[in-house]
Amino acid sequence: MDKLDSTRAATLLATLPDWAHDSQRDAINRTFHFQDFPQAFAFMTQLAIMAEKRNHHPEWSNVYNRVSITYTTHDANGLTQNDIDLAGYADAVYARFAAQPAAGVSEQPA
Repeated sequence: MDKLDSTRAATLLATLPDWAHDSQRDAINRTFHFQDFPQAFAFMTQLAIMAEKRNHHPEWSNVYNRVSITYTTHDANGLTQNDIDLAGYADAVYARFAAQPAAGVSEQPA
């Protein structure tokens, strides 16, 4: 996959407002916060499955309820469409987790 030129990268990054661009590495990163460790781990599991399907793996770390992710394409020495696509996928998966009720709270009809 080819590295994105700076104009195209800027346009695509505008669609990912919660991601920060690291211009020195030409990478993007974001930290996600969850209710607890099991939820953070479930999020990582979903991303790991997609990463394996796409053969494009993130740099990431997990501490209890936080998951920090960096995407860059080492073979291209910077951002590619794969990085943008997987960051968007991470945002979509996270949105589903964020919509879940807090632990111990059941949804009951009003």
